[in-house]
Amino acid sequence: MNNHKVFKMAFASVYPHYITKAEKKGRTKEDVDTIIFWLTGYNETSLAQILENKTDFESFFAEAPQINPNVTKITGVICGYRVEEIENPLMQQIRYLDKLIDELAKGKAMEKILRK
Repeated sequence: MNNHKVFKMAFASVYPHYITKAEKKGRTKEDVDTIIFWLTGYNETSLAQILENKTDFESFFAEAPQINPNVTKITGVICGYRVEEIENPLMQQIRYLDKLIDELAKGKAMEKILRK
């Protein structure tokens, strides 16, 4: 899939997959939301609007209230790429979120996921 298609994909179309991945490993929707809020600065109300409006990934990240300054602490491989080496800023942000959800599903402690 090329980057443009990913960027235009509705966040709402992927969000249920994040929840399913987490729940299969005994984690919760609330855990997923906590990660999203930490990464982007969104809250419950703004996330609900994003889901309802079918906001695409490009707008989801471009309009985020505040990308967490600790994102540079997110390192490692996701989907075959080292997240810290991804050159396209938007694709890097998408992969940051993928990486955090992956860590959640692998049972990592929330304080470690949130880089505390």
